[in-house]
Amino acid sequence: MAILERRILLVGGEEFRPAAVGMDRRVLELTGKGAPRVAIIPTAAARENPQLAASNGIRHFSGLGADAYSVDVIQRADAENPRMAAQLAGADMIYFTGGSPEHLHSVLVGSPLLDAAVAANNAGAVWAGSSAGAMVLGAVMRRPRSGSPVSAALNIVPNVMTLPHHERSDPEATVAQLSGREFVGLTVLGIDGGSGVLLEQDGATALGSGNVTVYRDGAWRRYAALEPIPGLTVDGA
Repeated sequence: MAILERRILLVGGEEFRPAAVGMDRRVLELTGKGAPRVAIIPTAAARENPQLAASNGIRHFSGLGADAYSVDVIQRADAENPRMAAQLAGADMIYFTGGSPEHLHSVLVGSPLLDAAVAANNAGAVWAGSSAGAMVLGAVMRRPRSGSPVSAALNIVPNVMTLPHHERSDPEATVAQLSGREFVGLTVLGIDGGSGVLLEQDGATALGSGNVTVYRDGAWRRYAALEPIPGLTVDGA
């Protein structure tokens, strides 16, 4: 099967809230559909309230003219269920909510649902992830509280690591925190809530109501909405 235009949206959090409306409307327009089908997957919110996360997503995207629905993958057994994976077929956007990145990673890695998400993305569906949903897509995730600076991610976007909710962070302090050998060669994206990085085959663009701070080689630069981010595509850094 031919690979169509691939797009991935990494969101810094605050999904399904007013701050994300402009960003999400723009990405829906890229699907070229009048009523794009949006699959909301609340796996990362399993330890909180996945039903609420899914209903918030359905309400948000329905308000933007989309045909939104929930794919209720909560535990590993759900991700291994072929009927769940089949629900991604025909989606124009697949959206993984925020929550626990460790839980999301453990549910998805090596699963039929992950294979279905990759296939849908290759077939033209936008793959969006917010907070935990964005973190798992990179090469690694920064998890200092776990006792290790980083942990494995899915490597859907190679050589990239996402730091969500970055409006709370000081860039100079972040540079110091990224000085270890674990971060050598990584492009680190500090993404504010309500903001995102749209990765396409020919480049990347900052979107949303906040900023994206890019860390490379001990330096940082901040990008505002609609600014292109050099050295980054859907295939990584």
